[in-house]
This record gives sequence, C-alpha cells and structure tokens, in this order.
Amino acid sequence: MKVLVVMGSKSDSHIAEKVTKVLEEFGVEHDVEVASAHRNPEKVEELARRDYDVFVAIAGLSAALPGVIAAHITKPVIGVPVSAKLGGLDSLLSIVQMPPGVPVAAVGIDNGKNAALLAIEILALKDESLKKKLEEYRERMRG
Repeated sequence: MKVLVVMGSKSDSHIAEKVTKVLEEFGVEHDVEVASAHRNPEKVEELARRDYDVFVAIAGLSAALPGVIAAHITKPVIGVPVSAKLGGLDSLLSIVQMPPGVPVAAVGIDNGKNAALLAIEILALKDESLKKKLEEYRERMRG
C-alpha cells in the first residue's frame, strides 16, 4: 500500500515533511511530488492516475490541488490547507467546500501530521499490522 504526497509548491515542503515523518514512522511506502493545480494541470492529472491507495494534497491560497486530484479518481484524497494568506482560512474553505460527488477529506490548517494519520487509518482498513501499529501509537499518545 502506498501514499502519494503532492504539494502545490516547494514552499509547502515544511508541511510535506510533517506528513512523511509520520508515514516513515509507521513504515508506509510513499512518494512526494510538487505539482500546482494551476501551473501544472497535466502533471497533476498524470499523478492522480498513478497507482496509489491514498493521496495527500497540500495547498495554500485557492487550494484547488486536492479537488483537482479528486476530480480524476475515486480514491481517498486528504487535503491539507496551508496558512499562506488569511490565516489559511481561504485554503481551508477551498478544500472543504467541494461540490457534491467529489469529496475531499480535510485536516486542520498546516496539520500534515493528522493528514498522515488519516491516510494510515484508511490503509489500516486492509492491513492488520498497520492497524496494530496505529492502536499502539494511540495508546502511547494517551500516556
């Protein structure tokens, strides 16, 4: 099982690092790409059609990236809004206000860690060892 982390700009790499750190901690195979929904639409479409189980899309401002990926596939897409302007509210609203039939999950502004954990929860539906790791992680978090 594999996750693709796509960021709309290299300036979002600090958020992508939060995602990849958690995925690595859980031993989840993943790749990272940079592609803008507006500047590289063909590349975004090509990435969306690759054989991944879950997509994490990191985007600021109009934050169209998660929705554009979701428009091309029927696999889970998790949007991470980035605090670029307006405290990230513009990005958050762009991600959560998807039209009916094209859902995108959303996590909090700049919350790459939760995006990774949500991706792991989705993968754990079909991977018992990953589910066990997630349960152990949650237990450690409870202290």
